[in-house]
Parts: sequence; structure tokens; C-alpha cells
Amino acid sequence: MAKLKTYFENSLKVKTRFLEMYKSLIIKAGEKIKESLSKGNKLLICGNGGSAADAQHFAAELMCRFEKERNALPAIALTTDTSILTAWSNDYAFETVFARQVEGLGSEGDILVAISTSGDSLNVVKAVEKAKEKGLYTIGLLGKNGGKLKNVVDIAIIVPSERTAYVQECHVMVYHFWCAMVEEEWI
Repeated sequence: MAKLKTYFENSLKVKTRFLEMYKSLIIKAGEKIKESLSKGNKLLICGNGGSAADAQHFAAELMCRFEKERNALPAIALTTDTSILTAWSNDYAFETVFARQVEGLGSEGDILVAISTSGDSLNVVKAVEKAKEKGLYTIGLLGKNGGKLKNVVDIAIIVPSERTAYVQECHVMVYHFWCAMVEEEWI
């Protein structure tokens, strides 16, 4: 019981500190997402491992529904097409697998949400660089010290924790909040 209580208390401390540090940037990023989607633009999302799962989860909430019945919104997780992921990674390089998809799917006015608990995932960094070349707005959901991505994205939202689980818990809360913000627009 003590370990469970400690885990929850430490997780809550991270969440409280994170909210105090980043509430205005979380809202600003949510407003950018709402604005972009309301103009008919797309949301592209990428990450690796648990962040790949978060990319898919976030895209599903927007494409299907979060809490409100509404029309589908164009959100694409760049982590889901196994043929693209394996063909490009095998024939070229895994480090450019997301950048290639941004090149093919991204348009000026779209947004790329880059998720990385370390902030140093090379394939995510390269996706952001390609997005910026193409005129996409970029938002980083990051952890630890923000890594390389904190200096590359337009908005860096960094969970101040070295513990990956706490970082991921905060990321879920943030994109769920963004979904709620977006759905207010379509109610």
C-alpha cells in the first residue's frame, strides 16, 4: 500500500508542477489546434513506443469522438501504416520515416504534434524539421529537459520529470484537454 500511495503522490506532484509551469502554453497550443482544424487543415502526430501509442490515441479521439458527437476531424498518426514504416525504414532509414510522411501528407497550415518523452528522438526531430520546411506549425509534447526538440518546435511543452511514466501520464492529460477544447468549437 505504501508504494502505491507514494507512486500516486509523486505523480500528482509532477502534474501540479507541470500545470503551474505550462498552463498558458498548453492553452495556446490548444487554440492553435482549434484554429487550424477549423480552417480545414490536418493534424499530424508522431512519436515512438509509448509516444506512438499516444499519437494513435490522440488521432482516434479527434477522428472518431472524444466526448461529443460531431463530424470527424482530420488527424493522422504517422505511426500506424506498417507498410510505409517498414518499407521506408528498410529501404532508406528509420530516422526519416516520419519526415517522409510529413513531406507527403503535410501542407502549409497543418500542425505537427511531436511526442517524445526524451525530446531527443531523431526521427521526430527530422519530422519537425521537414514540417517547418513545409510551413506546418509544430508543437512538442516532451519530457525530461525537452532535449533537442525544445529548440526546434514552435511550442515546447515539457513535463519536468525524468520518470517516463509520469511524462506519459501528463501527455495524455494534455491531449485529452486539447480534445475537449476542440470539441467546444464543434458543439
